[in-house]
Amino acid sequence: MSLLIVSGLSGSGKSIALQALEDLGYYCIDNLPAGLLPHFTEQLLETNILSRRTSEASRASTDEVPTHTAVGIDARNRAFLDVLPQSLARLEQLGVKYRIIFLEADDAVLVKRFKETRRKHPLTDKDTSLLEGIRLERKLLEPLSFNPALRIDTTHTTPHELRTRVQDFAHGDDSSGMTLLFESFGYKKGTPTDADYVFDVRCLPNPHWQPELRPFTGRDSQVIAFLGRHAEVQQMFDDLRGLLERWLPGFEAERRSYMTIAVGCTGGQHRSVYLVEKLAAHFTAKGIKTQIRHRELA
Repeated sequence: MSLLIVSGLSGSGKSIALQALEDLGYYCIDNLPAGLLPHFTEQLLETNILSRRTSEASRASTDEVPTHTAVGIDARNRAFLDVLPQSLARLEQLGVKYRIIFLEADDAVLVKRFKETRRKHPLTDKDTSLLEGIRLERKLLEPLSFNPALRIDTTHTTPHELRTRVQDFAHGDDSSGMTLLFESFGYKKGTPTDADYVFDVRCLPNPHWQPELRPFTGRDSQVIAFLGRHAEVQQMFDDLRGLLERWLPGFEAERRSYMTIAVGCTGGQHRSVYLVEKLAAHFTAKGIKTQIRHRELA
């Protein structure tokens, strides 16, 4: 049985994530009290065992029994969060493979989203402001945010991009081996907080200062040719490639199924895009599952 736990800050996109998983055929339950997680999982396991025995006896299909499940756990059940560590430990005792998807966003963006939708934050009351509720929620959800399999900062993420990232992760979770997400970004719009590695390549020659190259991106042949002529660009690629090849097996040995490698330049249009494409192509050729995201490109 495969279990995904979707958690994160209110307003960060948990409902969209669960809907994306439901579209993939996951059996989804939102707002499950953390204390009920082991009982719910045990019931699913017993149902699967019983159905498998029935199937073997009658040669019937067991497609109707959910083997891929996702549950939403957040601060709406504040009283149950204290038992969360024990609940996760019980899942490990049951031999259940679970992964945590944790969603977050900047405080200012969350405040704006709640004001636009006019919805009430679950932790606000007459004595607690919206911003105080958001900060309290961050603290309450620390056990889930400590080491998730996938962390997504939705500050600059559209609903469509969020759906795609969650579904790509779920597909990768079904297969063996690690999936690498290579992401380009521009430092002008902030550093991604959901990356496992962040590399700064602003020291490289910048095509932006070539007027004829400014309209293009690191995926276009003109920029590719320009950057390919500079030895320091190739050296940067070799260093990044060598570091990842050296240390990724260690992360995979720790049962990491998904890692995000972010490469940033000033605007996120040329140098970072070029290197992300080049790194993804290299690791794809080695048989490693890769994904690409260019945060600043339309």
